[in-house]
Amino acid sequence: MSIIKGNKEYFKGVGKIKFEGKSSKNPLSYRYYDKNKYVLGKPMKDHFKFAIAYWHSFTNLGNDPFGIGTKYYPWLDSKDVKIRAYEKMDAAFEFISKLDLNYFCFHDFDLIDEADSLSESTKRLEDITDYCKIKINDSKIKPLWGTANLFSHPRYMNGAATNPDFEVVSYAGSQVKNAIDATIKLKGENYVFWGGREGYMTLLNTDMKKELDNLATFLHMAKDYGRANGFKGHFFIEPKPMEPSKHQYDFDAATVIGFLREYDLMNDFKLNIEVNHATLASHTFDHELQVAANANMLGSIDANRGDYQNGWDTDQFPNNIYEIVEALIIIIKSGGINGGGINFDAKTRRNSTDLNDLFHAHIGSIDLFARSLLIVEKIINDSEYSSLIKERYSSFHSGIGKEFSQNNLSLDDLYNHSLNSNGINQQSGKQEFFENLINRFI
Repeated sequence: MSIIKGNKEYFKGVGKIKFEGKSSKNPLSYRYYDKNKYVLGKPMKDHFKFAIAYWHSFTNLGNDPFGIGTKYYPWLDSKDVKIRAYEKMDAAFEFISKLDLNYFCFHDFDLIDEADSLSESTKRLEDITDYCKIKINDSKIKPLWGTANLFSHPRYMNGAATNPDFEVVSYAGSQVKNAIDATIKLKGENYVFWGGREGYMTLLNTDMKKELDNLATFLHMAKDYGRANGFKGHFFIEPKPMEPSKHQYDFDAATVIGFLREYDLMNDFKLNIEVNHATLASHTFDHELQVAANANMLGSIDANRGDYQNGWDTDQFPNNIYEIVEALIIIIKSGGINGGGINFDAKTRRNSTDLNDLFHAHIGSIDLFARSLLIVEKIINDSEYSSLIKERYSSFHSGIGKEFSQNNLSLDDLYNHSLNSNGINQQSGKQEFFENLINRFI
């Protein structure tokens, strides 16, 4: 894929990022990510389907609750809404093509600023997606998923699909309709719902049952609209326990799966698991992945990390190789990511103000996943890891244990077996041994 430029080159002096091997000292190169290298039966790029987050990489200026933005992005200079959107898109496609990646993820109003009316916002979105479609046709870059921003505007202060005011729910539906249309138009592969305001601040003024019923009705409408208009991808829900709401209805993977089962949405929806959201829910990333995989609901990943001391949703770029190795063990064992990919829902730090910091952040994280995959390949192929897991549960592979697993026993059968058993032989879980085994390959 060639580098896609607009009328200006924004990332001057940076060519296409290439694989140079782990001995390379070039900071603008991949040391481990060799996209066409076959690992565990398929090319690296197909394991990951890396995507760039449009919002963090091209619109975030480093604002925080204590200060204004610190970053200067030349593609945001124009005072004209459309020109600014075009130039931002030029910068995005230049950046993504220089990283030699094929995907991005977007909210509707990442692409262009929201207008004061629904009709004008619709026109703006149609215009920028016309321009984006040209860029897509000139490249191999397209959306991994699209979504609607149903949390930033003041109208959504009490929620979107769960708002107590029908007029707000209706407006949210209109916005989702437009975002699904945009995703289909741009050949997006999936569509995501993240319910940042779908929850409550206090139960004193909340009819939770009504809000959950309304949320399910809303999701059915969105799913039906997408299918009726030719959308064949997955719908994802992204769990998060809190922030900005005190309690979000999509608290964690288990909660979302229970909700989807209760409201008959399992056939069309899967989960988009984010690292930082897992830790906010007091879970590990690999726990949330395993819960989703157990239900065949692991659809996609938002890759980042939080600050392990302050507990905020800091959206830092991932750099913990132990965390990613353990995550990839689960992903590979469960058959891989189902439909989605790995979106870097992460932002450079407020004091990282050079444009090239965007490259360093993404290159480092991409290499982290690639290196971790190579480690997992060795763990699976060259170690006793899998056989040790199998051995630990060997009592269920034959005899009465197998009968239990096949649901052929009663409580009376268990009682009679234990009554005549020779007793229980305590077996170590060997946690330290397993930890050392992983360390051998890292």
